[in-house]
Amino acid sequence: MERDLTTGSVFRNIVFFSLPYLLSYFLQVLYGVADLFIIGQFEGVESTTAVSIGSQIMHMLTVMIVGLAMGTTVCIGQAVGAKNPKETALNLGNSATLFMTLSILLAGVLLILAKPIVSAMSTPAEAVSGTVAYLTICFIGVPFITAYNIISSIFRGMGDSKSPMYFVAVACVGNILLDYLFIGFFRLGPAGAALGTTLSQTISVIVSLAYIGKRKMGLSVSKRDFKPQKAIMGKILKIGFPICLQDGLIQIAFLIITIIANMRGLTDAAAVGIVEKIICFLFLTPSAMLSTVSALGAQNIGAGKLRRAKETLRYSIMIAAGYGVAVSGVILCIAEPVVGWFTPDASVIVAGGQYLRGYVWDCIFAGIHFCFSGYFCALGKSGLSFLHNIVAISLVRVPGVYLTSQLFPDTLLPMGIATALGSLVSVIVCVVAYLVISRPRQETRA
Repeated sequence: MERDLTTGSVFRNIVFFSLPYLLSYFLQVLYGVADLFIIGQFEGVESTTAVSIGSQIMHMLTVMIVGLAMGTTVCIGQAVGAKNPKETALNLGNSATLFMTLSILLAGVLLILAKPIVSAMSTPAEAVSGTVAYLTICFIGVPFITAYNIISSIFRGMGDSKSPMYFVAVACVGNILLDYLFIGFFRLGPAGAALGTTLSQTISVIVSLAYIGKRKMGLSVSKRDFKPQKAIMGKILKIGFPICLQDGLIQIAFLIITIIANMRGLTDAAAVGIVEKIICFLFLTPSAMLSTVSALGAQNIGAGKLRRAKETLRYSIMIAAGYGVAVSGVILCIAEPVVGWFTPDASVIVAGGQYLRGYVWDCIFAGIHFCFSGYFCALGKSGLSFLHNIVAISLVRVPGVYLTSQLFPDTLLPMGIATALGSLVSVIVCVVAYLVISRPRQETRA
């Protein structure tokens, strides 16, 4: 099940690793968007807004879990690259123990805070009850969301990006079918959307565990590997926590943007929520490059091949930037029709088209800084990823969106542009950080 990514063509390794991840992430985003799409076909703007706000909060939670799990991917990747099966097994077992414990505690806390969270989001009054129902059900499923993501991170650290694709495909199909059952047939509204998401995640975890039991991991994993070890868990958290915090701050920034939009009324709230879902699709390639650079870079660094890790970064930036330019050009021409896929409301379509035309430029800049973040994680310097994101959020993204919201009350276009400019700042910080850490006097391995 392990795959050696430290030999052969760097570009070929990137392509063959990233394509399954790209498809799996596409499917993961698809079943997230399915809630919003299907609820829009059977319910009104209130339910659409409830699901868009609730799913945005769940997306924030999920990306933070994924960020924390990046510590597992990198630690396992470095152990695999160093040909150390004992350390690989220890990282696997300790990751399972750590994340399952955290997820159970987190689910309990979130259930208590469900109503205060909805209130803090400045949720429109018409959508409050639906949002609370959606989040309550989803919070119960947090352990299953965590289990899926930690299993996927383990596989990717071992160089296997195909197996997680199969697991998420099961969740995607299950979620779409269950959404039509709960929303379309039983007319459960936002609660039905949450039930579909939670149950599909549960089914996916069961399938993945059955798959692991049948195929084995190619490792000798014993009960001792699941016993908490301070050094192992400490390393996982040292790498993963800055990424978790970084992703959390990014999502908080977007939640603030959502709050700003919510304060502008139901139309702008629905428009921003829909565009955020669309952007999740457009960010497929940048996200795939981040995971690819992290996994390939970690294995090569573990094997002492820093030069190959840099080549991985270089090729990934070229792919991500090229994709960003292409998709931005297309979206500028078809923004309103794309928003129209999710709602028949003409005013929401117009507002969403404005926001999307400004936001889409982020595909270029985010693609580049995602690649740098992956490289910094592979080096074990995930604090640099946190640095460039906090600078962008605090100096540009949040204040820029707030100012443009006040100065341009009749259009969402400037708010979208302000969001993209935040990522441009991240790119600048990343380039500077890369040049500093790449000085010849600091390189000890070729």
